[in-house]
Amino acid sequence: MIELRRLSVNDGSDIYEMLQEIPREENGFMNSANGMSREEFSKWLESCHENSVQKDIAGGWKVPSTTYWLYVDGRPAGFGKLRHFLTDSLRQAGGHIGYAIRPSMRGRGYAKQLLRLLLAEAKNLGIRQALITIHKDNAASIAVAKANGGTVSGETEERYLFWIET
Repeated sequence: MIELRRLSVNDGSDIYEMLQEIPREENGFMNSANGMSREEFSKWLESCHENSVQKDIAGGWKVPSTTYWLYVDGRPAGFGKLRHFLTDSLRQAGGHIGYAIRPSMRGRGYAKQLLRLLLAEAKNLGIRQALITIHKDNAASIAVAKANGGTVSGETEERYLFWIET
């Protein structure tokens, strides 16, 4: 069974352990919880929750975003972040959606399913087209975006810009 769950300040050790397995930075996706103590993790969950309910840009750059966990058969397999809107800089690097699958569960099609579920959440937020920016050498994520209907609409020196109808 595959399920998408929204981050909760009460998330526990199963999420913490998954986040320690996913690299801190990989292909442009940041997992800032990697390497945190459990106490820091609790504060991080609160910060992520606060970020999901903010309405405007904070600190001059931070847009509201919601974090989701992908569960497969009751076990966290990955997570994604959905930005509620974009700034000019996020249109070049970042986009609406970023995601990662824990290394021990990769290669099973879960990224494709996670992106599909995140696109449905984007639609619920009123986002008609979601932008995903993907490093040019990240063949797996390029395939995931294409499998979800993504088309390259542009590129920067480092990334392809994929727009996907929600």
